[in-house]
Amino acid sequence: MRGPRSLGVVIKLGTSSIVDEKTHEPLLSNLTLIVETAVKLRKDGHKVIIVSSGAIGVGLQRMDVERRPKHISKLQALAAIGQCRLMSLWDSLFNHLRQPIAQILLTRSDISDRSRYLNAQNTMHELLDMGVIPIVNENDTLAVSEIKFGDNDTLSAITAAMVHADLLFLMTDVDCLYDKNPRTNPDAQPIEVVEDIGALVADVSQAGSSLGTGGMSTKIVAARLATSAGVTTVITRSSNPGNIHKIVKHIQGSRSPASLTTQVNHPSTASLASLNNGSGSGTSTPGAAAAATPSSEQAPAAANDRSQIPLHTRFLPSASPVRDRYFWILHGLRPHGTLYIDQGAYKALLGKAGLLPVGVVDVEGFFAQQEAVRLCVVDKRRSTPGADGKMWEGEAVEVGRCLTNYSSAEIARIKGHQSAEIGQLLGYADSEYVAQRESVSFYNAVSRPASPVGGHRA
Repeated sequence: MRGPRSLGVVIKLGTSSIVDEKTHEPLLSNLTLIVETAVKLRKDGHKVIIVSSGAIGVGLQRMDVERRPKHISKLQALAAIGQCRLMSLWDSLFNHLRQPIAQILLTRSDISDRSRYLNAQNTMHELLDMGVIPIVNENDTLAVSEIKFGDNDTLSAITAAMVHADLLFLMTDVDCLYDKNPRTNPDAQPIEVVEDIGALVADVSQAGSSLGTGGMSTKIVAARLATSAGVTTVITRSSNPGNIHKIVKHIQGSRSPASLTTQVNHPSTASLASLNNGSGSGTSTPGAAAAATPSSEQAPAAANDRSQIPLHTRFLPSASPVRDRYFWILHGLRPHGTLYIDQGAYKALLGKAGLLPVGVVDVEGFFAQQEAVRLCVVDKRRSTPGADGKMWEGEAVEVGRCLTNYSSAEIARIKGHQSAEIGQLLGYADSEYVAQRESVSFYNAVSRPASPVGGHRA
């Protein structure tokens, strides 16, 4: 009988998992356990990627700098110093177990360019096929605030989506999410399974360390991104990296062949599991309570000893994941403006038609052809601007992103008109569509992910 299939596993490690917060010395015992865990997963047939922070932290230790500087040029210099020493440390530890590794440094601009995005994707797939463990980090020596991912949690989610990973582990300083802060509330309850992130009620007050700038909130954002791409996301304690192997084995043993979703004794989670398996028609409701089941998880086939499974929070993947080009449009690109469309145009797009100029109500921002813009739906359009200057009434709801065939100035001239009038209005007609359907990508209907830009890295 065939054993469980191999999985793609991405492990994200923050700076606090790599170096001591005060002395900046590498946490060799923790790093050694991470290496042993990654190699053990490889021997089990899984494909492993590590998203590693820590370059600046290692640079601080090398240069005897006590505190993380605020000036971007100094941070970039420390990252350049620390990155080579960090990779040397990883290579030395993995070499003891004869495991080859590779370094991949990315910036937001690398992801924004479609060719470079595909090149990074192909490189990662080739390395995994060769049995190599890629170690991914943001290229802090080049990244500035305009092109930073925001944090390595986000980078790990994009990496997981890029390689179609099955599991993303976000390592942190707590075992899992809680409904209250467990440090100040003894009655805080763990949240072990989350089906609908939009309905999640959890304590996210845990901030990042003094070396990194991430926290629990950035991990929630990363979970939104990853689960929207069909990646099961796990939050667990970084000081016990061996838990990763136990959790992977548990998920393998308790999932159905067609889905990575574990059956849980909770009505909404069970309905999602049946939907993923092709049976049933229930879907989660955004206003419903998040699935939080501290001790009710059961393996459908083998009876796993629940007490042997490390405490963790698992975010279940979307039943209708957004992948490849559509994920890249949503989360790989920085939007340069906004298109406001009416309900008719929205329905046509959902029916796989392109976006015609007659359905465009208004345009905002300045952008060129083939640049990404937000796509917002309005309820009722006006014939003339209202007192607020808007061409619509009520609230506009952002539903996705698209790449446009025309610039903002051109769309402002052709909006509301028939496609046959484009040539007369512009003097040329490059396309009958403002955006081709294959260049339009919608957020997941259940829980819309957010893709942050700017900020700092964990």
